[in-house]
Amino acid sequence: MPIVVHPWLEQPWRAILRRKATLPHALLIRGREGIGKLDFARKLAQSLACDSPAEGGAACDKCESCRWFGAGVHPDYREVVPEILRPAEAEDAEAKERKPSAEIRVEEVRALQDFIGLTAHRAGGKTMVIYPAESLNVNAANALLKNLEEPPPATRFLLVAHRPSSLPATIISRCQQIVLPAPAAASAMQWLREQGVADPALNLAQTGNAPLAALALEDKAIWAQRKMLLQGLVAERIEPLALAEQVRDFPPAKLLGWLQRWTYDLLSVKSARRVRYNPDYAQALARLAERLHAVDIARFHRTLVREQRYANHPLNARLYVEQMLIAYSMMVAGTRPDLRHVH
Repeated sequence: MPIVVHPWLEQPWRAILRRKATLPHALLIRGREGIGKLDFARKLAQSLACDSPAEGGAACDKCESCRWFGAGVHPDYREVVPEILRPAEAEDAEAKERKPSAEIRVEEVRALQDFIGLTAHRAGGKTMVIYPAESLNVNAANALLKNLEEPPPATRFLLVAHRPSSLPATIISRCQQIVLPAPAAASAMQWLREQGVADPALNLAQTGNAPLAALALEDKAIWAQRKMLLQGLVAERIEPLALAEQVRDFPPAKLLGWLQRWTYDLLSVKSARRVRYNPDYAQALARLAERLHAVDIARFHRTLVREQRYANHPLNARLYVEQMLIAYSMMVAGTRPDLRHVH
């Protein structure tokens, strides 16, 4: 049986398979985070390499090439991802102390040169997936650009991006873009029910209708962390330093995401009486929004969005979280928040 993609991606999947033989050397596969872009790119790479593709062009999932893909050892395929997204491996004590990088570094792109220079083992040519492409640092992006400008024969680059606007314009201009859609809410909820998710509507609301991200929320520890933070945000008297102590072990990027969604909902309730991300806290949001000024919420939310660039690697994570929560308490108290990032 040929491989299949997630149901909401079937239309772009069929469209790209129809022109499989004439695809350009570089594709930028873009769309909302958590909708299955990486899986789509991997299956496209497998279909390009398949020895006996099905009638529609999808990989057969049975031939020798597909078996190599299944085992993660295909000689004509490479993935480049940040260290933080790689599977945990045995490390020495020094490596364990070092924080995994959230960037794709120049050494990792340069390490592809030997692979790029080799002749493909199979007729389908070589394919590289770079995910998420926006995590390329400046030097890595420049190193990749040289290969995109002078593409090697029988070699394809599949760049997968949540935020393509963060990529250099020079890289974007050398890629053909494939935009993958988010699913309709009904389709996403049905898929999540099939995966055994207890409350698909709430999971989807939390992730902005991103089914794979919603599935990843099926972890009691995550919901307990969220509850601890949000209970602190709606407390009659907000104690930012005490709350920072409670959430000190949570990843700063996760805390920032929860705060962004919370302030978005505050502004949405204030202006349109709608809650998007936190429907289980609708009443608390309404009570809080009633005594806040929309301009103050909007200003603080924009500040949080700007802070996103530092969330994965603040120099002082504890101070970073404290400043976010102090700034939030100042907004609630009617004082203009001043969030000075630590980086």
